Amino acid sequence: MNSKSFNFVERPLARWSLYFIVIYLIFLSFDLSGFTEISGVSINIEIVRGIFALGILSNFFLVSKLPTTTQLFVTWGQLFALFLFFFYSFDLSYEFILSRLPHLLGLGLKSGFLMGAALTVFICAVSIFASTILALVAALARLSRNGMALGISTFYISFFRGTPLLLQILLVYLGLPQIGVVLDPIPAAIIALSLCYGAYMAEIFRAGIQAIPAGQSEAARALGLRGSQIMRLVILPQAIRLIIPPTGNQFIAMLKDSSLVSVLGAWELMYMSRTHGRAEFKYMEMLISAALIYWILSVGFEIVQSRIEKKYGKGIDVNHV
Repeated sequence: MNSKSFNFVERPLARWSLYFIVIYLIFLSFDLSGFTEISGVSINIEIVRGIFALGILSNFFLVSKLPTTTQLFVTWGQLFALFLFFFYSFDLSYEFILSRLPHLLGLGLKSGFLMGAALTVFICAVSIFASTILALVAALARLSRNGMALGISTFYISFFRGTPLLLQILLVYLGLPQIGVVLDPIPAAIIALSLCYGAYMAEIFRAGIQAIPAGQSEAARALGLRGSQIMRLVILPQAIRLIIPPTGNQFIAMLKDSSLVSVLGAWELMYMSRTHGRAEFKYMEMLISAALIYWILSVGFEIVQSRIEKKYGKGIDVNHV
């Protein structure tokens, strides 16, 4: 593309015209025939598409003139409104949703134990704790000069990163009984999630530890610190700033992947939504409700992650070392 083409795109009118064409082409894939007749007046479908494209473009233009923070809230509000309108078009039974919502949230107990979203959070919380410990051990073994430790860690990481989580869940639940270890669905789910995400997080931990300059270890060793002290007081406190963001993403992914536990019959959120939806043939009501609950839980994880990042992202107190 030559300089004249760049100059053309950089012109405001040309740029907004290009945006209009792109939005118009996107609307070609939508059925807008329901908007071609208003108050008995028929309107050409192409004109309707043009009006929609012009409306969206005008909205972009007006919002872009607002302060950045205001743009953020306005954009979220508009997208959430479109989100609700999209679900409203399904003609859902809101009475049914409200009647089943306590079961999905897990406000009660099933056979004396948690169910619904409460069980999902419990499974994820235990799995997060276990996978973090497992990941740290595997990462240290991955960096070890001991051939046996290196072999075990690399084999573990390779297998659990290279096979589907659903297969791992079934192997734990159905495979361990073959050697005499019989597990209930919840312990089997926790073990499978911990092993799977421990493998992914082990590589995150390893990369974070290796990102710390070697001079830090040499300086600590010159001060007389032992290897374990160097790792605990010097390397890990600095590496944690690099580890937290991707680790937080893994926690959110675990929350969503915990829905695979429903194949074991555990009364977690996805299982509850499918069961209640099947009973009354209201699958969409239950699936949408489950999606919103998963979303809210993910937002909660994101808030916790951001707070942890603020706490550990202020640098390391060298005087403490």
